Amino acid sequence: MKSGLVGTAVADIRTGRFERSLAAMAAAGALVTTAEIYTSHDSASFGNKMMWVPIAVMPTVVPAGIAAVISRRAAKTVLPAASALVVVNGMQGFYLHWRGVAHKPGGFSNLRYNLEMGPPVFAPLLASLVGGMGLLASLLRRERF
Repeated sequence: MKSGLVGTAVADIRTGRFERSLAAMAAAGALVTTAEIYTSHDSASFGNKMMWVPIAVMPTVVPAGIAAVISRRAAKTVLPAASALVVVNGMQGFYLHWRGVAHKPGGFSNLRYNLEMGPPVFAPLLASLVGGMGLLASLLRRERF
């Protein structure tokens, strides 16, 4: 086993002690993902009011993740609640994007073209991964900093 900071980090991960680090990554991921969602939905002129929902939901993981780094209690309460909300919203977004592809001219009979030119079907699932990171962080044990 390696000694020092890297060795300690590897040992912590192997024993399930990765709560703080994964909570911080979820917070950072939520920040970047919110910016990406905003720019994508803004380029579509927020044509559907539902496009505002992930802009409101995704950022909740940022303070929840930061609080989870600081507080064990927040890691077990606030972070999983915010993260679960993001996962559910991502599933909803997947459905809405898939429906958007279906409503393009030709619908599913022109699937390849409509997948390329329609809303990004898998992007909301990637956003759900940020919520998944927060949920996983809430199940892990805390590192010893």
